[in-house]
Amino acid sequence: MDTSPLKIGYCLSLSGGLASNGKTAQLAHQIWQENINQSGKLLGRTVELVCLDDQTNPNLVAGLYQRLFDVEKVDLVIGGYGDNSVAPAMPLVMQHKKFFLGLMALAVNAKVNYPQYFVMIPTGPHPNLALTEGFFQIAGRQNPKPETVAILIADAPFSQSPAQGAKDNLAQQGMRVIWEGKYPLSTTDFSTYMEDLKRANPDVVFFCSYINDSIGLVNAMNAAGLTPKVVGGAMIGPQNGVVKAALGPLLNGLVNYEYWLPVPSLMNPQIQSFIATYQSRAEKAGADPLGYYVAPLAYAQLQVLEQAVKAVGSLDDAALAEYTRTATFETVVGKVKFGEGGGWAQPRVLTVQFQNIESNDISEFRKPNTQAVVYPLETASASLIYPYAKAKE
Repeated sequence: MDTSPLKIGYCLSLSGGLASNGKTAQLAHQIWQENINQSGKLLGRTVELVCLDDQTNPNLVAGLYQRLFDVEKVDLVIGGYGDNSVAPAMPLVMQHKKFFLGLMALAVNAKVNYPQYFVMIPTGPHPNLALTEGFFQIAGRQNPKPETVAILIADAPFSQSPAQGAKDNLAQQGMRVIWEGKYPLSTTDFSTYMEDLKRANPDVVFFCSYINDSIGLVNAMNAAGLTPKVVGGAMIGPQNGVVKAALGPLLNGLVNYEYWLPVPSLMNPQIQSFIATYQSRAEKAGADPLGYYVAPLAYAQLQVLEQAVKAVGSLDDAALAEYTRTATFETVVGKVKFGEGGGWAQPRVLTVQFQNIESNDISEFRKPNTQAVVYPLETASASLIYPYAKAKE
């Protein structure tokens, strides 16, 4: 019987613009690793995680996976956080015919349709639509109903899919786009974009942004006194505890997406215990102090891998993929079943409005009423405060 360490290889952005989310995923993975090694190992072998830093640079990813295969000789590979860490690995993974479970990548498999690819992201079979469906659904139910939309997105690959999904969703609500713009990811001064938005005077402002630019956009919007009826959309940033603490009350009224929050309908003893362990170690790890956005899905990612390996009884990539295609997995985020293209069979995206934030202290965001789930209705914890100016009072 093989008693050598079972090596799971992957890369994460542990430096660069996405380092906070990368370190969050890494800590969640380490907690899973400790738990599995304490509770009987995997196929009788101690699990070793071989995690390489891609520096938030997609151009490094393929070379890192080559190293995992050729030098580290890993037994299994998984995908890192987001499109930038997952998409560039795909050609090599496909060449090696590996079972590949990504984390929070949005549209990686749409073109290549690799049958052994799966992804931990609750956007369902149509991720470009699911990410922003709630934002426009909830806007469309307001009175007076918004009619015009301005779209401002980062000029980066990750924003293309949500932006197209937004256009489809707003059209379904009978809204129309009256202004559209892109900014380089290196942008630090957003004042000229705010002046453009004020001139356009839309009812809805839709942003698609990364971490640092989310802070820049919210600061610039408040400084410019921009007050559309609804603002937010597909911002990767306000979910992060560091961003929340940086912006504090400036977030009030913003509407954005989330994948998990500690609202009553989503809590269970297992995730309560995990989040408590994670938060006690987050500061030392340089990770998101709250961890609500990335950590539950990162932990669940390795729970899926664990359950597939145990069920199959081997590390055979084709057998792992075949099992994962039809099984239902029990995870900290609830039951997970995969469907078309390797995404979740059913979407479970939350639409959230920031409300009642009084200070920049991180403890504000541990309160259940500061991040109100407004969609879907069966998970909702509060109603949308409309218009945006009213939520800012």
